[in-house]
Amino acid sequence: MSKLTMVEALNLAMDQEMARDENVCMLGEDIGINGGVFRTTKDLQKKHGENRVMDTPLAECGIVGTAIGMAIYGIRPVVEIQFSGFTMQAFDQIEQNMARLRNRTQGKYTLPMVLRTPYGGGIRAVEHHSESREAYWAHTPGLKVVIPSSPRNARALLAASIREDDPIVFYEPKAVYRAFREEVPDEPELMEIGKADIVRAGSDLTLISYGAMMRPCKEAVEDLAEDHNINVELIDLLTISPMDTETLTRSVQKTGRCVIVHEGHRTCGIASEIIARLNESAFEYLEAPIKRITGFDIPFPYFQVEEHFLPESEEIVNAIKETRNWQ
Repeated sequence: MSKLTMVEALNLAMDQEMARDENVCMLGEDIGINGGVFRTTKDLQKKHGENRVMDTPLAECGIVGTAIGMAIYGIRPVVEIQFSGFTMQAFDQIEQNMARLRNRTQGKYTLPMVLRTPYGGGIRAVEHHSESREAYWAHTPGLKVVIPSSPRNARALLAASIREDDPIVFYEPKAVYRAFREEVPDEPELMEIGKADIVRAGSDLTLISYGAMMRPCKEAVEDLAEDHNINVELIDLLTISPMDTETLTRSVQKTGRCVIVHEGHRTCGIASEIIARLNESAFEYLEAPIKRITGFDIPFPYFQVEEHFLPESEEIVNAIKETRNWQ
């Protein structure tokens, strides 16, 4: 078992899936010779050849459209869009074709393709490079939306996504790409898509998050346990759509209190959907209003002030204390 960064774990998943299935291929801007803008596809072209790891023109709409055609034919393409902000250039293909084709053909065609893209802030990038627009895709019927938070679950979820017959938008938190290492098994490993992970069991409050925000959430949970004797149950969503409402409901029925954290915009964000579902499934168990810590309803700011936009552990601690003490 090796200790890998998320970049290395994603690379391992793609390498192993290409070795396992000759129909798996990669396409995207600079993913071949250069190994991708973040080097997640490093050396894959050397190992598997130019016909399976393909450099494309700078044309996101064309890249996704080509992958859709390949998937209809029976190939399993894994598309890399350099930054999630650039998926807007492919929005028509994603929404009109990638998400709809299986329904449009009444199940005659499946669409086994994965659209990988780094998302979120934390690396002091420029405009269109730090967006968290996962709510767009969660709102789009026909797409599954997966967001890992660590090297091990990134590797397992990407491998599972590549084997799926439905199209998947795979958001990778670039702030976590090289932030830490984690033990990852050498042999292939899969995780169930659509299943949340209870990272830490607790009884006083349920804390729900995903992606890069799991790190400040873990820090907050540890601080509260040590300094305030507050026992928080921490849940990592992992899949935004389909959402594991059952796991969230059971937790809130147990704890009676809930805080949700994400870096995406507040209005119509993932937290709003979780709150609506919990009001439907666990309202009578709630002992306090559900609180959400999110990004602001503004374009993601330039790097000089991005730390004021992103939720931090201190802010999460305060929200948990307020919700825990609410009478």
